[in-house]
Amino acid sequence: MMGRAHLIISTGVTLSVMGMSGVQVTLPAAAVALVSSLLPDIDEPNSLLVRKAIPAEILRLLQLAMIGAALFVLFYGRDYAPWNFALAGLIGVVSFLPSRTLRHVVMFLIGLGLIAFGQGFSQWNLIAGSVLIVASLVTHRGFTHTIYAACGWCALLYFASQGKEGAESLWFAGGLSYSIHLLSDALTNRGIRPLPPLKWRIKLKIMSTGSRWGRTVENICILLTLVLLWYVFMASG
Repeated sequence: MMGRAHLIISTGVTLSVMGMSGVQVTLPAAAVALVSSLLPDIDEPNSLLVRKAIPAEILRLLQLAMIGAALFVLFYGRDYAPWNFALAGLIGVVSFLPSRTLRHVVMFLIGLGLIAFGQGFSQWNLIAGSVLIVASLVTHRGFTHTIYAACGWCALLYFASQGKEGAESLWFAGGLSYSIHLLSDALTNRGIRPLPPLKWRIKLKIMSTGSRWGRTVENICILLTLVLLWYVFMASG
């Protein structure tokens, strides 16, 4: 499914289930559900979540900075020739990598920075840094689309939220929204491998992402989600 569909369906169904089951629906829980609805696709550099977090403008600025750094090393590192040519060439090559690969590089570096310097400010930085590093190294619909990842994300939220007000709402919202994303992808022709290294796939082959019929299925699911939200929070009082 496309990012827009995941965002609406996973978040909407999660909040509806919370409302029906009596779990407190709070603003932080809604925010966690929203992020979790897109989080499995963090392994895809062109996904909605990654494109919003690392927009094309940032990539262009990074490329310009790297080209400038390559020229600086080339001209001001002449005393270390020929190593200055090698380093400048390496920096130049990296600066012209495709946007997909460059986003992975940026994600990896941000992850390292959060782990090295951010965990002293908040334990959430350690979690975010670890997620970014793992996501930059795995293939799309790989580890992040498994039961292991869903359980791991739910466990991280559970332990990180202990002692905080509304802790149950946070891990419940995050775990459920993440899992609904995986179930939505199971509707596609490609499906998901929930328990690697087992080759077993869940693929209902109802739709193909990006196709005309796929968009129709997504719109139907979005409409049903909006109806469910209306029923839970409006019609039922």
